[in-house]
Parts: sequence; C-alpha cells; structure tokens
Amino acid sequence: MNKEDVIKKKIKAGRDFILKFSDEEGLPEDYMTDQELKKPQPPLAKDPVTDQIADLPKDFSVLDIDNDFLGIINRRKSHRVYTDETISLAELSYLLWCTQGVKEIRGKSYATLRTVPSGGARHPFECYMAVRKVEGLDPGLYHYLPMTHQLEFLGPIEDMNGFISESLCEQTWAEKASVVFYYSCVFYRAEWRYGVWAHGPVLMDSGHVTENLYLAAESIGLGGCAIAAVEPEPANKAFGLDGEEESIFYAMPVGTVKKENVKEEAAFYAFVEEEGL
Repeated sequence: MNKEDVIKKKIKAGRDFILKFSDEEGLPEDYMTDQELKKPQPPLAKDPVTDQIADLPKDFSVLDIDNDFLGIINRRKSHRVYTDETISLAELSYLLWCTQGVKEIRGKSYATLRTVPSGGARHPFECYMAVRKVEGLDPGLYHYLPMTHQLEFLGPIEDMNGFISESLCEQTWAEKASVVFYYSCVFYRAEWRYGVWAHGPVLMDSGHVTENLYLAAESIGLGGCAIAAVEPEPANKAFGLDGEEESIFYAMPVGTVKKENVKEEAAFYAFVEEEGL
C-alpha cells in the first residue's frame, strides 16, 4: 500500500468512526451492554485519593458576571495570549461549577444532572488542573470533586511550565495561563451503558464541557483556548492515571486577558500561518 492509500485509509477510518458509531456489523447477534446485563454501574465520580480537601466558595454574587448572553456569544473567541495574573478562588469555583457542577442526583445514585449535557447522563469525565496563579491556592496539581464541589490537592510539581509545555505538545503559550484544565475520560462510565457505541458520544460530550468553559470564562472577563494536541503520557503520570481505564485526552488553559492583546494575537496567528503550524 502506497503512502497516499495509507492516508486515505486513515481518513476513511476517522469518518467511519463518526458516522458509524452505531454500526452493528461484526457484533454477535446477542450482544448486550453491561447495563442490559444488569451489571453494577460504575461510580458517578471518583473518590479523593488524598486527605487534602478544600471547600470551594458557592457565592458567585461576589463576581462581576456579565449576564448579556448574546454579547458573551458574540465576543467568545480562543485566547492564546495571557497577562500572567492571578485569578480569585471564586472565579475558579465558578468555572468548575459551570462545566461540571452537580445540580441533582437522580434515583439511588443512578445519575447526576449537571450544568452540561451528557449522553445518558453518564458524565464520563474527571477534571484535573495545573494551578499556577489562583488566589489562596498553592501552585500544583488538583482534582475537582463535583459531588461535593471541592478541590483535592494532589501535590506540588517541580517544573510547572515544563509540565504544561510537555503535556500540551510544546505549546509554550499555555505556560502563562492562570490554570490549565485537563479532562480525563473514565471510559467504563460510558461503556457500561452504551458498550461498543460509547466513544462517539464521549467526544461530543467533551465539546459541551469546553464550550461551557469558554462562555463562563468570557462572562467574567477571562479567556481560554481548548487544546486537542495533548500528550497523554506525561499528563497521566502527573495525575496518577493508568492511561487505560482513565486517560487525559483534552485540555484548556484559562487566564487573564486584555483587549489590547488583539494585536499580539494577530501577530501570533500570522506566525503560526507562516510557520505552517
């Protein structure tokens, strides 16, 4: 098979993944998901692994939140230039609530209803963070506990900027973000219900989360940029994930921005285009 054929085959495989995620070809006729087999469902969220737990503020009235929804939609953009300033703990709490907050638990802990939609209310994601500059928090690695709206401190990291750059495929602009959100997928949460058809909807759900993060950040004057170019191995190692049952696959730096950065960002995009990045 020549190079062009290999590329076409890869592209077709990608299209088939999107268009045929419900395809039953090759499956046994009696195939059933684990939910249909009445197997126990997985936990709705991960338990903490450390005892360093901190409550997050829930009073968002202290924030200057722009309630002009159309204005937020129209202004929303990807920001890759940050002013390297500190954000408040209330701002971080607000961003976490808007993207993974649990509004209600249904049944006997059957499902969570959250601030974002998810296929079958499975919410297969966990949110981890590399915190650089958040008021009241030591720099380091954190894990969001959505069931209780708390933060778990996982520990310091020796070279924060080096970790951010390495885990985001050397995108050094992210090193000035106040916080980098890393999203993992706990695959079986979705697979339990949807079996072999779980993975397409998982990717759709990840877009719901980051779009809420974009809009929430814009509403309080912050900016961010979702990143698909994530290097799972260093991220999984840092957050203590096995890379098989749970793996980091998506990230979004968020930081302080200024409107004057429009010229800087235009220069950045010109550089990217010129270098073919």
